[in-house]
Amino acid sequence: MSPSRIILAYLGWALLWAVVQAVLIWTAGFSLTVAVSDALLTNLLLTIGGYAMGAGLRYYQPSIKEAAYLLAWSMGLAVLSTMVFYWLTTRVHKGDVVYLDFVDATLPARFVFTWLLVLLLLLLSWFWFYTLERQQDEQRRATAEKLAREAELHTLRQQLQPHFLFNSLNSISALVVARPEQARKMIQQLSDFLRGTLRKDDQQQVPLSDELKQLELYLEIEKVRFGHRLQTAIEVQNETMNMRLPVLLLQPVVENAIKFGLYDTVGDTVISIKATAQDHHLLLQVQNPYDPATTRPQRGTGFGLSSVQRRLYLLYARQDLLQTQQQDDQFITSIKIPQKND
Repeated sequence: MSPSRIILAYLGWALLWAVVQAVLIWTAGFSLTVAVSDALLTNLLLTIGGYAMGAGLRYYQPSIKEAAYLLAWSMGLAVLSTMVFYWLTTRVHKGDVVYLDFVDATLPARFVFTWLLVLLLLLLSWFWFYTLERQQDEQRRATAEKLAREAELHTLRQQLQPHFLFNSLNSISALVVARPEQARKMIQQLSDFLRGTLRKDDQQQVPLSDELKQLELYLEIEKVRFGHRLQTAIEVQNETMNMRLPVLLLQPVVENAIKFGLYDTVGDTVISIKATAQDHHLLLQVQNPYDPATTRPQRGTGFGLSSVQRRLYLLYARQDLLQTQQQDDQFITSIKIPQKND
């Protein structure tokens, strides 16, 4: 609820109670003028006290352990309001002995009533400001977590680029003398690939068709490096082409497959990439040859897959979206991307 609505609700409540109080005093035998002035003065002082409490609590909210401060504060305001009411009443109605006797007789009850109302208003104001502060804390925490998550996603992306870039530049250097035309082609492909990575946001969701176009640029560069040894087989269901996934998610997975598929095998190597739709998920599978007898853990840190898994967790808060398995001589990496329901 906005502050303006709270103020209007508070003023409406004070006016309603003033009407009730005026009717009670009028039915007790006093004139309408006396009843209205008594009710308006009482509720005016309560309204001023409520405003003072709200202004104070805006800058200082006692904790629950400091409840004694609230009791003392409400007691002080009730005493002050009762004293001001009595002082003004005895001067405005100094000729009305019957009414002044009525005020003297009801003064203790007025004080208790004023104190209870002030305490109630104080507690409500404290609770409102306490809740508002907690909400603001949550918003600040959520903003800080979002910024930290975005920074980590950006760092994960940037850590993947240098390794690929250095290998590509080394390949270009080797081709400049022997095959300059192919070197120029590879430079252009590398430029197109890097341009595509720079204009993408870490959390941007893109259609699978766009992701495959960017992946094709990467594979063309790698095929220049490895020649005929690197072959790819891409199998994509038509219904998956418009399904969305985090931008540049496939490249580090395929790079990992190429690294372990070509470094630890001889002869031609086929990297298989499949995309299917399954239970409101986009299922991606990257498969490469795997020979346990020649593969050594120290040949790679596995950073590519661990970074992808971390990125998926930051985006979807799930740890089960990336799975790996070995079937005979094949290593399979499976990724599930949840799809929003239309």
